[in-house]
Amino acid sequence: MARLLALAPHRSVTAGLLAEAARGRGMGVSVIPVGGGAFPSGTRAHYYGGPRFADSVAADLGVALLEPESCWLDALPYAFTGRRVRCVPLAEARCMTGPFFAKPPTDKSFPAGVYEHGRALPMPAGPEDAADPLVQISEVVTWVREFRLHLLDGEIWTGSQYATYGRLDAVPLAGHADEQAVRAFVRDLIGACAHTLPSGVVVDVGLTRGDGGPEAGRWAVVEANMAWFSNVYAGDPARALDVVLRAAGPADEAAEPDGRFCRTRRGDPATFGAAAATKRCP
Repeated sequence: MARLLALAPHRSVTAGLLAEAARGRGMGVSVIPVGGGAFPSGTRAHYYGGPRFADSVAADLGVALLEPESCWLDALPYAFTGRRVRCVPLAEARCMTGPFFAKPPTDKSFPAGVYEHGRALPMPAGPEDAADPLVQISEVVTWVREFRLHLLDGEIWTGSQYATYGRLDAVPLAGHADEQAVRAFVRDLIGACAHTLPSGVVVDVGLTRGDGGPEAGRWAVVEANMAWFSNVYAGDPARALDVVLRAAGPADEAAEPDGRFCRTRRGDPATFGAAAATKRCP
């Protein structure tokens, strides 16, 4: 059957790189118009793009969207986070004193960053009776270098450095001075926590700055992300595509262990049929 990479209307450099890689292996590529669109019968679709648009088209595409659980980072042992991390309701977070680092657990609904106090966090959008959204709160650390890693079945499939001291600095992981340290840290992480991640996922890790300078720092997990909504940076687009295809592919091809990581539309738990599962913290 024909394979199709369906792209959200919002264009990006990564979407273009993935589209080129998909065409190179004989896949079709289509930008979904706003409002959705029809696809030829028998098409096996995969998706790349934002989560809000995905929620409106995933059922029609028949794709299962794998994503890390919102509480994944704060459930990790301290050995892998290097800092205290927890998810709290926004109303509670807005009463906190700072400074602290805050971000949405999985989406990009407000800017991630250091907040001097909770009142600086944005008020939730939507009706007043809507559920209080979660906010991920953590201690402030300085990241010396940060790396984006596309993982497939627990293996680094491709990766790159993407930032130095918080500034964009994209360099391939292959041949990097920190490559072996990154790989060793990820081996330990996967060895202990493989069951807590979907089979296709993006994990960001980094070296924190210690009191004695970068050399006194430690390796830690920055966050986990949806492969179907993550930049490739200086990674290999063709190998990143392998991870995207696994993370956002036909629902009936989703492996049973990935069922718990399937994103479902709010109020529609059966969106992905047998592949869907209630998400829970490990």
